[in-house]
Amino acid sequence: MQMLTLDLEVDYSLIGIHCAEEDYRLAYFINKYLKFNLKKHEYSLDFKNSEAAYPLFEYKDEPHFTNYYLINNKFVHHTNNQIQPGLFDNQISTVSYLIPEKKKIDFFLKIEGCSDFEDIQNIILKLNAIKHIITSYSIDPYSLKSKDHLIF
Repeated sequence: MQMLTLDLEVDYSLIGIHCAEEDYRLAYFINKYLKFNLKKHEYSLDFKNSEAAYPLFEYKDEPHFTNYYLINNKFVHHTNNQIQPGLFDNQISTVSYLIPEKKKIDFFLKIEGCSDFEDIQNIILKLNAIKHIITSYSIDPYSLKSKDHLIF
């Protein structure tokens, strides 16, 4: 029996951002320095078999037919440890990643509708000029095993 595979074409650019700030503060700095209008989306990215929810900020640049999404790569889930009470805090924290193979990346900037290499490099230069961002760089979405997590 022959198996059919579905190979989805990636039609977006992806930038990885290393930053210690909270997501709302990063969105503020990106809005300020890149003249974006990122707003927190009504919903977070979540998956059926997981408790993780990844905050999402969105900016639709309609005149240029471009959509920007700032996505948190980490979700920290806190649970109380009722089994083994101890001297210290009874909270247990677990971390889930949207893209597990890129654990060191704090945020992703997904750009739909802009495939021009120079425009992406210009955005990266502006992001790296923000003093609160450690670094940012382009990521090839085809190199990701979990690229389907970025389809929404």
